[in-house]
Amino acid sequence: MSEEKILSFDGDELQKYEPNRYPFLFIDRVTECVPGKYAKGYKNLTNNEWFFPKHYPGHPIMPAAIQTEALSQMLTIAFTTMNEIDDIYVEGASWKVKFIKEIRPGDRLDIVAEVKSYKRGVGKGVSRGYVDGELACEVEVTLVIPSVLDKYRPKKAEQHAER
Repeated sequence: MSEEKILSFDGDELQKYEPNRYPFLFIDRVTECVPGKYAKGYKNLTNNEWFFPKHYPGHPIMPAAIQTEALSQMLTIAFTTMNEIDDIYVEGASWKVKFIKEIRPGDRLDIVAEVKSYKRGVGKGVSRGYVDGELACEVEVTLVIPSVLDKYRPKKAEQHAER
């Protein structure tokens, strides 16, 4: 039985595995990752986040869409660190989300993402966000990784020959 390699990435290193860049990168650090199994990390939220002044003036909270994206980005790391994946472009996703607790400036959103299944370029997983140890949000995600999926699709000439 081989030991699993545990990876970690600072902000610069994680950009090798996550296609989003500022201002659309919603994780700061990946503290622990076993490719194809899970990724853990966090997002520190400050008053300087671009979305706080624009949304909910006088009562700044992290918008639901950005919570969903942060959780999805951490799950993406668990997939894109796998050797089989030679690019980091992720296309198409479906989400089932729960928002449980407001996330505010000054909070640290700790994120734990777990791969539930992966086959032929389609991955499913769940990602949970915690603030002060309490569950704040959760998302079940299905991701499609075209560079892998395309290897399993019949070529157009083969499709026409079958008709």
